[in-house]
Amino acid sequence: MSGPCCSPGRHGERGADAAKPTEPAAGVRPVRAPRHDAEPPDQAVRLPGGTFRMGSDEGLGHPDDLEGPVRAVAVGPFAVAATTVTTAQWAAFAEETGHVSDAERFGWSHVFHLHLTPAVAARAPRVRSAPWWCAVEGANWRHPEGPGSGRAGREDHPAVHLSWRDARAWCAWAGGRLPTEAEWEYAARGGLESARYPWGDELRPRGEHRCNVWQGDFPHRHDVGAWAGTAPVTTYPPNGFGLFQTVGNVWEWCADPWRGGRVIKGGSFLCHDSWCNRYRVAARSANEEDASAANAGFRCVWDLPAPDAP
Repeated sequence: MSGPCCSPGRHGERGADAAKPTEPAAGVRPVRAPRHDAEPPDQAVRLPGGTFRMGSDEGLGHPDDLEGPVRAVAVGPFAVAATTVTTAQWAAFAEETGHVSDAERFGWSHVFHLHLTPAVAARAPRVRSAPWWCAVEGANWRHPEGPGSGRAGREDHPAVHLSWRDARAWCAWAGGRLPTEAEWEYAARGGLESARYPWGDELRPRGEHRCNVWQGDFPHRHDVGAWAGTAPVTTYPPNGFGLFQTVGNVWEWCADPWRGGRVIKGGSFLCHDSWCNRYRVAARSANEEDASAANAGFRCVWDLPAPDAP
């Protein structure tokens, strides 16, 4: 349950077998500094912060992920987007700023093999230890499965094929920032103490799916009726704080550095406990700052003033 199965990197073994550009083409744009005095949007959920129990001692994850020990962690007040940033929201940012995503500048991104035509899948380089990941020329947020695909009908789906650097740029434009790992986990838990999921300890209470994770024989077959990729960002009920799909659907970038990259949380539509059960709120992984894939997105947070001291 480790390595590139979750979200592949752009360099080394976590990248594709075949040689790919290690430097992006021209078009790098500076990241605007966050406006820390900016007011969060009305639809953001304002959280008071406080102390919560972070991590897990259940031993359900990979030992290298270092989910435990459970520890008391304090976070200050902040506001958080109820959903991951949507394709429509990202498109508005790209149109206004001219931002060129890392996937666009590198000229390729990772796509799951079943989402490609047989011809494209046959010629695309594969990740060695996770051959269901294909490095597809021309795949980016505008063309999620490469040339010939588009974003029509996905305006309310999470924006994908975006790197940590892209996510940071959007948040700065919106007057916010990426959450710390502690803030993300506090928000994702929705007020439940030490639960595995945002709704409790059962993955499918009363047989109901509460998040978009793999249904079927991974990585070969989707069950009929399951989401074949991302789902609209409000598909499943929100957690106790009113946040939608903090687990499943897409990985979410966090601000924290780890393993030479940045922390990602929440799992994605490709998670299945036969291979990767990182859709638990305590689970974690990491990826390179310039990595992008079809199952990676983000949500934004905004600083709130601390309450007056007594």
